[in-house]
Amino acid sequence: MHILIVHDSIIPAFRYGGTERVIWYLGKELAKMGHEVSYLVQKGSQCHFGKVYFINPSLSIAQQIPKDIDVVHFNNRPPDTPIPSPYIVTMHGNLNDETELDANTVFVSKNHAERYGSASFVYNGLDWDDYGKPDLSAGRDYFHFLGHAAWRVKNVRGAIQAVTAIPHERLFILGGYRLNIKMGFRLTLHPRVKFCGMVGGNRKVSLLQHSKGLVFPVRWHEPFGLALTESLYFGCPVFGTPYGSLPEIIHADVGYLSNKSEALTCAMKEVANYSRVRCHEYARDCFDAKNMALNYLEKYNKVLNNQPLNLTRPKLQKQNDSKFLVWE
Repeated sequence: MHILIVHDSIIPAFRYGGTERVIWYLGKELAKMGHEVSYLVQKGSQCHFGKVYFINPSLSIAQQIPKDIDVVHFNNRPPDTPIPSPYIVTMHGNLNDETELDANTVFVSKNHAERYGSASFVYNGLDWDDYGKPDLSAGRDYFHFLGHAAWRVKNVRGAIQAVTAIPHERLFILGGYRLNIKMGFRLTLHPRVKFCGMVGGNRKVSLLQHSKGLVFPVRWHEPFGLALTESLYFGCPVFGTPYGSLPEIIHADVGYLSNKSEALTCAMKEVANYSRVRCHEYARDCFDAKNMALNYLEKYNKVLNNQPLNLTRPKLQKQNDSKFLVWE
């Protein structure tokens, strides 16, 4: 099968790049399975296991799909013009309106799909070989936050609040800076909070390797959350809010969920009761690139057989009344 993966970005991702990381590992795994993989992405991209086509802004996307493609996998909204090949669309984010989505939309968690009246989803997976084998006996002397700290729905302030309520405990923030002027003037001066910037590669691995756990008090319905599975892989239990995908991914063996800061603080005090091995094995076995690729192949085969992924076009079943979900 020849699969064209489309996304309006540059691959591979060198630091954060959540969607870019997912589509890279998906293509890499499909190629390992013997499929031909191509990408239609932004100029500057490169790939050693598949062909890369650069998006030409002067042409429609439909005009840029090679004729020998069997199935197209969009990772952003598909064009309104007819697509010359069977296709699917993965939705990676959230909407808060009643826009009707394409009938071949795939979501990234069960909760994500259900909120749009769908049952079509595939969990994101990662190539754990790129992360190396974690040392689960390594010393752990801080908690971490992982995500785009400037994005208020990620609630880095809530993470700081919950961790610093524990005497002498520290929080390392992966994905943000102490001074942020892009989202309004924000300066965090707490002495037990360290901002590590937008980290990736070995630096990110090293920081996760020595963390006690992930603090993830998001205030939106998280569609999936790569921060969850990356942290779990390194033996870090997750302390977060019960929103979006978290209740289906984070069960009692690997973390604790509450929208109350005091409750998360109490749970973090008992972090030693969680098994690093259990957290690691759960992420390794359930959220790897091979599982993701196999599940997407089922979606590809379905559209190749002229079967829609949804009987009706998905749309948000209930709009959020507030921009931020409850955090107390």
